Amino acid sequence: MENPFGKITTLAAVMEFFHDGMTLMFGGFGGVGSPPALIDGILEKGVRDLTLIGNDTGFPHIGIGKLVSQQRAVKVIASHIGSNPFAGQFMHEGKLEVEFSPQGILAERIRAGGVGLPAILSDIGMDNELVVKDKPYYSLADKKYLVETALTAEVSIVYAKKADAYGNLIYDKSARNTNPLVAMAGDITIAEVEEIVPLGSLDPDSIITQGVFVDYIIPSMGVNWKWAWQ
Repeated sequence: MENPFGKITTLAAVMEFFHDGMTLMFGGFGGVGSPPALIDGILEKGVRDLTLIGNDTGFPHIGIGKLVSQQRAVKVIASHIGSNPFAGQFMHEGKLEVEFSPQGILAERIRAGGVGLPAILSDIGMDNELVVKDKPYYSLADKKYLVETALTAEVSIVYAKKADAYGNLIYDKSARNTNPLVAMAGDITIAEVEEIVPLGSLDPDSIITQGVFVDYIIPSMGVNWKWAWQ
């Protein structure tokens, strides 16, 4: 029986969306909640010159850190890079451009991109010359605010505990982290999931990411998914 919803597919099939020079947004915190099969697939395809947007640069051999360590990225927009020494090394060598954004501001910039806002206003860092340098600001009610531009990407990759064939997602505890926001902000969103379940089996109150945000679903290794829509 063919998949009538068109969202459940294979790793090989979604590889067509990844190319050199693209902007890629990813879920995860220190590698937890990052989609391992998708990241490995990008590595194996040889994609490079990426602009990566996410919470951090993972660890050298964990999560998105694999792409950073193998110099597949030319720019990173993240809240910190300290857990991956290669990121710091490449930044100091001029091989990697790094745009730092406070974690809360980064999350809100991603959310803004996901809901169609062009930017947000924030007073975080207004008293720091290094933060405000070359950044636009806006005056409102006699107070100045930094204009923090929204973030979007050509492709967003996320990792979830469960999905149904519509693309509704449930996450596993802290592995949820930035994934729901990232899922909203990609022109194309691909979810790698541990378990694909029949329609109607997910508790509606437990669904965090609605299927309208998800374009494709791929199973993690070992997942038997062909019966999921029957």
